[in-house]
Amino acid sequence: MINDITAPLRQDERAVLSLRSLYEQYGYKKYKMSKFENYELYLENKNFLASEKIVTFTDPRGKLLALKPDITLSIVKNAPKEIEGTYKVYYDENVYRAGADGDDNIKEIMQVGIELIGNVDLYSEGEVLTLAARSLKSVSENSIIGISHMGIISALISESGLKGESASKVGKALADKNLSAIKEFCGENAEKLVKLANIYGPLDKTIYQLEEICSSGKCEGAINELEELAKVLVAMGESESFVLDFSVSNDMNYYNGITFQGFIDGIPRHVLSGGRYDALVRKTGLNADAIGFAVYPDILERFNTGERGFDVDVLVVYDRNADAAEVAKAVEKIKSRGKKVCAMPDASNCRPSYKELVRFD
Repeated sequence: MINDITAPLRQDERAVLSLRSLYEQYGYKKYKMSKFENYELYLENKNFLASEKIVTFTDPRGKLLALKPDITLSIVKNAPKEIEGTYKVYYDENVYRAGADGDDNIKEIMQVGIELIGNVDLYSEGEVLTLAARSLKSVSENSIIGISHMGIISALISESGLKGESASKVGKALADKNLSAIKEFCGENAEKLVKLANIYGPLDKTIYQLEEICSSGKCEGAINELEELAKVLVAMGESESFVLDFSVSNDMNYYNGITFQGFIDGIPRHVLSGGRYDALVRKTGLNADAIGFAVYPDILERFNTGERGFDVDVLVVYDRNADAAEVAKAVEKIKSRGKKVCAMPDASNCRPSYKELVRFD
């Protein structure tokens, strides 16, 4: 009997293998990078990083290096200078970040994702969103992706007359669906943003609500984009995977168009995040657009699809006088049923967790 070779793997390891296969089906090539980058890359692009805390060290030549806190920056830096069509890559890498809120411990975080750089048209956006939805479905059918548009958010915040730190605070209040804070910051101009915060529902059935609150040219362009994108997702069979939700308002310094976050039932935080980040690409000198997302498989270790996990299905404990050949036959018989099995002498006091115990005298 040939067993599934992924059976001994952890949930996050199986997820990585599944995701790699999915992305390769759509023509994405594996991108591999060093653990280190020149510190200058991150110093010049701190506005695009999730945290300003970067783990640095000096190499034997005296050059200041950094343990990579971000993957997208490295991919953009190393992308072809002249891109015809699209440059499509996927990765499974670890990033290294110092903790937030006074926690100086270095955290190693696994990320799997894709980046599409170049001519990002409606099909490209639809393909990336489809892969995001199918990335979550490879783990659980009980998943959903919230999608919004930074063009609409920034336009309405601009209409309220707020800039700089005040605008960032409103964006944070919108992400938290904190209506009282939106009213406090925006005063008499809060009405449209409050309505925006209350929009939630299937993408293709909720977009019309935006037409009631958005009137500027920038807003209308974003609404048209969402309407056309909804049609692409219907064609790809993934429209039911998305809800319009403007609490998904990622960093306005990083994202400039559609932005999205993915959730799985049973995990209290998002396990996928992505969007358009044209500004970052343009800053590096590339005349291109970009969209991508990252999945966080390490979070999936907390996701329990069934009963509690065990190291093995069957633990075989044998007496020191037992016939070794008979023990071997018993182990192989258990394995032939597709079970994970561990055999050890009865005297052992360091045993794996197990579902079933078999004693062999």
